[in-house]
Amino acid sequence: MFQQGLKGVVAVQTAIASVDGERGELRYRGHLVESVIEGRSFEETAYFLWHGKWPDAEQLKQLQQQLAAHRKLPAHIADIAQLLPKETSLMDAVRTLVSAYSHSEFQSLSSAEQAIALTAALPVMTASFYRIQNGQEPIAPRSDLGHTANYLWMINGQEPTGAQTEALETYLKLTMEHGMNASTFAARVTISTESDLVSAITSALGAMKGPLHGGAPSGVIDLLDEMKTEDHIDAVISEKLDRGEKIMGFGHRVYRTEDPRSIVLRKKCLELQGKDPWLDLAAAAETRIIELLNKRKPGRALYTNVEFYAAAIMRSIAMPTGLFTPTFSVARIVGWTAHSLEQQENNVIFRPQSEYIGN
Repeated sequence: MFQQGLKGVVAVQTAIASVDGERGELRYRGHLVESVIEGRSFEETAYFLWHGKWPDAEQLKQLQQQLAAHRKLPAHIADIAQLLPKETSLMDAVRTLVSAYSHSEFQSLSSAEQAIALTAALPVMTASFYRIQNGQEPIAPRSDLGHTANYLWMINGQEPTGAQTEALETYLKLTMEHGMNASTFAARVTISTESDLVSAITSALGAMKGPLHGGAPSGVIDLLDEMKTEDHIDAVISEKLDRGEKIMGFGHRVYRTEDPRSIVLRKKCLELQGKDPWLDLAAAAETRIIELLNKRKPGRALYTNVEFYAAAIMRSIAMPTGLFTPTFSVARIVGWTAHSLEQQENNVIFRPQSEYIGN
């Protein structure tokens, strides 16, 4: 039976994650995402998604060392980054650099080690080419910083504050995995042909680039910029509703209740309240926008989605908008690699049928 876009069609059985749109639940390995990431680092959460269990102290130390070691880009990849035209989009550049990992030394690594290497390298490639685009020299990674802090360090050469690292790391952990989305499906289809992990991640990056999937929450940034302060919330939102405009950051294609990721991000923003004016503005704006939407559109349950607070966090750490989708990819590569490894364990090539409708 034909189903456009494969909507509702079950194509994969997975033990990695599940999304329940009706209940508003996202689970990593059977556990609610909010309980999984609470008090855990990026590295620990990645290990959990890859292996289905938490690392002990020695395993965590080993993973941290592996990630730090793979931050140093191979010389040929660093050279390619310098040779690409500066006007190349960041997602195109990163996709090209990832594809250049298909060399014999890398291919000699186990699939699990390749997953770690690509996860470590993606933020380095992203930050390096971002600086090259802007006429700056790439900044060398630091092995003494964690995964998230090092990424922020490489973008602007300033060691991030604890609050900045904590806010971004919460976002990264929440967006590592989200079921059978377009980019994850692309990765699994590619690896199902018995291609390699590099090709699978290159395919995923190509899918993530599309605005219907990895589109940056720039609309929410524009909304926050337009409001500027809490005093302007009512006027800005009322004017948009009068014109029939969509309020960016509200509503979700999958979730019919509140996006569980937005709940966690809101909580983190409230914990950091008073430490950044943009996080304070987002918290106040959400409450007031929902009140106005309920008044103007009674009976329609509209909730914030993950983009709303993601945008607030990106704005608070001064993340340039051009880095939004690449940063999303820095998180989601954990899910892509986890799904690719799972596909390899019990592989059958994807081969759906098509229905001819021509003359």
